[in-house]
Amino acid sequence: MLIAQVSDFHLKGAGELAYGVADTASPLRRAVAHLNALTPAPDVVLITGDLVDDGAAESYAVVRELLAPLRAPFFVAVGNHDQKARLRDAFPKQTQGDRRTAADGAAWLCYAVEAFPVRFIGLDTVTPGEHGGRFEGERLRWLGETLAARPGAPTILFMHHPPFASGIGHMDKEVFRGWRDFEALVAQHRQIERILCGHIHRPIFRRFGGTIASTSPGIGMQLCLDLRDEAPSTFVLEPTAAMLHLWTSSWGSPTLLSHVSVIPDHPGQYGGPHPFFDVISPIS
Repeated sequence: MLIAQVSDFHLKGAGELAYGVADTASPLRRAVAHLNALTPAPDVVLITGDLVDDGAAESYAVVRELLAPLRAPFFVAVGNHDQKARLRDAFPKQTQGDRRTAADGAAWLCYAVEAFPVRFIGLDTVTPGEHGGRFEGERLRWLGETLAARPGAPTILFMHHPPFASGIGHMDKEVFRGWRDFEALVAQHRQIERILCGHIHRPIFRRFGGTIASTSPGIGMQLCLDLRDEAPSTFVLEPTAAMLHLWTSSWGSPTLLSHVSVIPDHPGQYGGPHPFFDVISPIS
């Protein structure tokens, strides 16, 4: 099974630039075309938050239009730039999966998707009015119950905020609230193959609770890779990428392999594919 992950579109209304600089619609169009052209095709796409930049209904209308050509089914986690009710209205099927079990659906967008060889659990790490992540209380209890219901099912948690520091100074000023209890819960459930996150706009991987937690590149823009404690909040328009997570039994052991798939600005931009061996011309 091939699982694609894209994140942080930061879409604005039609024709608007994010932060007066970034055309975020064009990279999303390229991302959809890239995913549609992959061989093998993704079985599912996970979108890990910040679909829009301003939470406006007009921005969600643009996202819906740009995602309409995507052939694979997709599911969405809410980000801090999203507006929960408008996100749910724009993507009702993509925010509740096959079986919604959240204790308070009006407050939290947490749900489990049960229809695939890998189980997907979408988590809501957003508290309105807060930029940083939080996962505790009712949400944590719901996750514990949901994980306990299927302890033998390989599971991916997908959410917006990573429950770990990134090393990028300005992003680490807001600590993920409840991360210790969240990590302790994750450590109790060995069926969790991966925790897939967004928010940092760069690919990062680290050990967490006995599994691997990672963040995805941003589609709309990428944060500057500035690893100083005093790093300011800045972004660049580097080539973007999708994450591809392959659930496979190669070599006889089921496992999840993660790859970064760079999205070109146009087909053939990087050349190839070329044979990775010397081609010897026959002697005439």
